[in-house]
Amino acid sequence: MDFIERIFGFSPDNGSGTFEGSIVIAAIVLVAAVYFYRRQKSLKK
Repeated sequence: MDFIERIFGFSPDNGSGTFEGSIVIAAIVLVAAVYFYRRQKSLKK
């Protein structure tokens, strides 16, 4: 995973892919949180 290096031309994690992996995990957690929040909100109606 090196999309940050290809897009922006710098390597914040020296090419290990840790930064990109954490971005992907954070996005998944955010989507899941929004989904469960909206689901919980709709069940209370």
